[in-house]
Amino acid sequence: MVYSGTVCWLRFTARMTIGAIAVLTLLAPLQAQAQQPSAPDNQQQVDPADDPTDPNNLRPLTQDSSLLSIAGGQRLMAEASGAISNQNYTLAAQKLQESRQVFNQLSNFYQQLSSSFAGIDIRLADSNRTKAVETAQMRDEATYRLALVHRAQNKPELAVPLLIQIIRSQQPTRDLGKKAYQQLLELGFVDAPFPRPAANQPRSSNK
Repeated sequence: MVYSGTVCWLRFTARMTIGAIAVLTLLAPLQAQAQQPSAPDNQQQVDPADDPTDPNNLRPLTQDSSLLSIAGGQRLMAEASGAISNQNYTLAAQKLQESRQVFNQLSNFYQQLSSSFAGIDIRLADSNRTKAVETAQMRDEATYRLALVHRAQNKPELAVPLLIQIIRSQQPTRDLGKKAYQQLLELGFVDAPFPRPAANQPRSSNK
């Protein structure tokens, strides 16, 4: 025989259980919603104009904004000239060093391309070889200006290695090579002028 008190207790327990289940059922969607990541309102939006995967955003290296280009190296040299005019030799040296690095990289890359196409496409090989020579000339000109800046800074120990690099690259008989050697002569690093002054030829006597 089941006591009435027990029945009441069971009924009460059942009601409490059903109520608890109902509460949990209502709270479950709220908890799930709270655990979901918030909307990407705070995520950084990528400007379509800056998306590198968009082919329409590809920019040629000939633009001034690109350092790895002839235009970029020339821009650095122009900035160096402005710094020299203002006697800001520290900034000028920095810009010239950057420009000679740009031109040196370009020259090496063009030379590698020329070697790669040698024997395959003579047109491309010659074209890249010409670009390698042109950018090497620009590199040496930037190097010469950098050496002059170091002279203005009274730092001959920095100028001498650059001048020797120019002579090795340009050969002593070319104009830039002659200028570099003349700078070495003025610095006292060498003592024999080049080219040698023409010796006085003895006049032939009239018989």
